[in-house]
Amino acid sequence: MSGKFGKRRLLLKALGIGAASAAVGMPGISRAQSTKVRVGYIHTVAVDGQIWAGEHIGSWKKEGLDMEFIKFDSGLAVFQAMVGGSIDLVAVGAYAANFPANGQGKVFLINSIEYATAQLWVRTDQGVKSFADLKGKKISTAIGSTADVFLRTALKANGLNPNKDVEIINQRMPDAVSGFIAGAIPAVALWVPFNLAVAKNVPAAKMLVDASAYYPKSAIIGGWVASNDFYARHPDVMKRVVRAWIAANDYLVSKPDEALAAIQSKHYPEVPLDSLKSMYKAAKVFPSGEWAKLYKDGTVDRWLNQVSNFYVEIDAIKNPLPAEKYFDSKLLLGLVGT
Repeated sequence: MSGKFGKRRLLLKALGIGAASAAVGMPGISRAQSTKVRVGYIHTVAVDGQIWAGEHIGSWKKEGLDMEFIKFDSGLAVFQAMVGGSIDLVAVGAYAANFPANGQGKVFLINSIEYATAQLWVRTDQGVKSFADLKGKKISTAIGSTADVFLRTALKANGLNPNKDVEIINQRMPDAVSGFIAGAIPAVALWVPFNLAVAKNVPAAKMLVDASAYYPKSAIIGGWVASNDFYARHPDVMKRVVRAWIAANDYLVSKPDEALAAIQSKHYPEVPLDSLKSMYKAAKVFPSGEWAKLYKDGTVDRWLNQVSNFYVEIDAIKNPLPAEKYFDSKLLLGLVGT
């Protein structure tokens, strides 16, 4: 070992950087200093759009975050993983107002309003063509999910008692949709993109209504939640996550065609690009400055409380905390302002 190269290797060795890092240059230092964050998420663009937009533009890495994204089929499953300690952060739909309202987790970002992402489909070949035809029938959904919140709202709005007039069957959403396609059940409340499989495989399927019919009175929002332990122990990491999210969110909102093309090619290859764009439009996603206004004026608190109250109605939680106690609006407001 001699000359400048030998001295450089000695310096890198003293810094604790091996030959493999030396071979690719100094970026090895930033990798060694990156922070690992485990994130559970639900695979629908209203929830994971900003995740993949951030990955595409490199905003997570720019903040020194080594994000491990782990897909789950339901909000219940991902929160159980968080409470069990195997997940640091979660990105979900309506469940953002469930566990945190019980004191388990801090909401700190809102991704979207699930404006029309939840849908109720029926099989006309089984005699169901209207809400009146649903009386006495079974409906599959993932209980406690965005789809369930929407379903019960829709039933009540159309004169049906969710607890008496229909039988709501609790299933993982993939199983609920598979059962509907197979003809085992005459109705399913789902979220996009599961509607694509229904429309493709069941010619007799009919969408009765989507969540947009009940907006804004029954707005359903979803976002990011940190485990209590992670939130308390890593304030700097929380700020870095929010900064990276802001860059991803504003890129997605300002250049949706470019962002969605990148997201579709890598993360939604089974979904045609036009369909993915329709899914994106089924949610309301705002620039960070607009979100900041909704945080500051209490709108987000009211929307979260609406969903928490739904969980009380179905006896999923009791005596929920008000959103003001579990939603930290200051992280975003400290970086964006209004």
